[in-house]
Amino acid sequence: MTEFLYSRRIATVKDDGSVEFEIPGDVEPHTLGVGTESVYKEVDEEPLDETELQYVPPLQIVMLIVGTRGDVQPFVAIGKRLQDYGHRVRLATHSNFKEFVLTSGLEFYPLGGDPKVLAGYMVKNKGFLPSGPSEIPVQRNQMKEIIYSLLPACKEPDIDSGIPFKADAIIANPPAYGHTHVAEALKIPIHIFFTMPWTPTSEFPHPLSRVKQSAGYRLSYQIVDSLIWLGIRDMINDVRKKKLKLRPVTYLSGSQGSESDIPHGYIWSPHLVPKPQDWGPKVDVVGFCFLDLATNYEPPESLLNWLKAGPKPIYIGFGSLPVQEPEKMTQIIVEALEITKQRGIINKGWGGLGELAEEKDFVYLLDNCPHDWLFLQCAAVVHHGGAGTTAAGLKAACPTTIIPFFGDQPFWGDRVHARGVGPPPIPVDEFSLQKLVDAIKFMLDPKVKERAVELAKAMENEDGVTGAVKAFLKHLPRKNREPDPIPEPTPSSLFSVRSCFGCS
Repeated sequence: MTEFLYSRRIATVKDDGSVEFEIPGDVEPHTLGVGTESVYKEVDEEPLDETELQYVPPLQIVMLIVGTRGDVQPFVAIGKRLQDYGHRVRLATHSNFKEFVLTSGLEFYPLGGDPKVLAGYMVKNKGFLPSGPSEIPVQRNQMKEIIYSLLPACKEPDIDSGIPFKADAIIANPPAYGHTHVAEALKIPIHIFFTMPWTPTSEFPHPLSRVKQSAGYRLSYQIVDSLIWLGIRDMINDVRKKKLKLRPVTYLSGSQGSESDIPHGYIWSPHLVPKPQDWGPKVDVVGFCFLDLATNYEPPESLLNWLKAGPKPIYIGFGSLPVQEPEKMTQIIVEALEITKQRGIINKGWGGLGELAEEKDFVYLLDNCPHDWLFLQCAAVVHHGGAGTTAAGLKAACPTTIIPFFGDQPFWGDRVHARGVGPPPIPVDEFSLQKLVDAIKFMLDPKVKERAVELAKAMENEDGVTGAVKAFLKHLPRKNREPDPIPEPTPSSLFSVRSCFGCS
């Protein structure tokens, strides 16, 4: 499959790490192993909002989550809710987030990989795929650390307390890569959740691809899937043989064969991106998952006074993403605010924004602040387009400009623009004074604000956290749902693993 694509010059990995491909007119879909997909117009499934949360015996659940804080935060919310239903939840993620996880009331276990290194790599390469030979060692070292830390996270005692732990079920996001292999070895169920599309569909392409024809949308998932597999297969098979005591595998992908047995849940609002018709009953769109950080937040007096001193400001920040030229970007932001006569809050973040030659009374520099509190104080927001930040802005009825750096961020930029609540996304490499000025003017249009308010009202009654918990419990094998005569639940649902890293 991959060899065929390369031989026909159909797929190319670009300098920015994204995959571009074009399907020649003489190539039939069946030649590429992609047939006519099923369209589930009348799916025999119960809507999540009508699903009753039935009693499930207490489980020990491990969450294997790789990424930045924005990737981790929705799972903290889901974990807390699962805990409320009597389950024991261990959130395994990078050591940088230990305090965040523990103060949220969940158990923590460290995974390999450094989110700052991963974020820097992904900003440079626009995603998971290396843009050049010099980038390969960086990616492989990070992936190896992550892959080898997954099994201990599922069965080792708590590092601080020594309390034993043995996972009965796994919740994971796709960048954890080896999660399905660990589930196979332990013979326990796994449920994949993610904030960007990872299941093949004909409605939009894989976010890490550039596809010229809609006929190639579904195929784009298989291409990205196979290219990532080519880069990690030796590490996966090494851990299968040495640690998991499993036979090596060749390329296994649900997008290549029948639908995967592994359930998937997508963490976004169906009002923003409805569930595609060709996603079956094993796939749910659960809604955005918000973690309430505003209730206990006490803003600094200086921020409150600044907010009271004038009209609502525009928020500008890029969270935990590294910015290549922070001084230049800060200068552009300040000039754009000056030209449009707007006040602005600049979030310094990991990128080091906000170094001003002289103080400006229309600019407030912020270190860290919960978005669910801050965005309610803002007229509009400009950010990188992470799913969580996008969700928080839309929930607060803020017109939104997205400056995508990598990954799913261009996807969210396109969705925000298509919904009419923001201008076309401005890729970070094309960020300029004129484009930011035009974007701010677009957001200040009263009609755009009306549409933002309308979308926020539609999202108001959504509860993505409950939706995620319902989806997880709904798809648990029946054995896990029935009361067990043994005091400790010991589910052993064996499923067919057709996916190496969560592509269904």
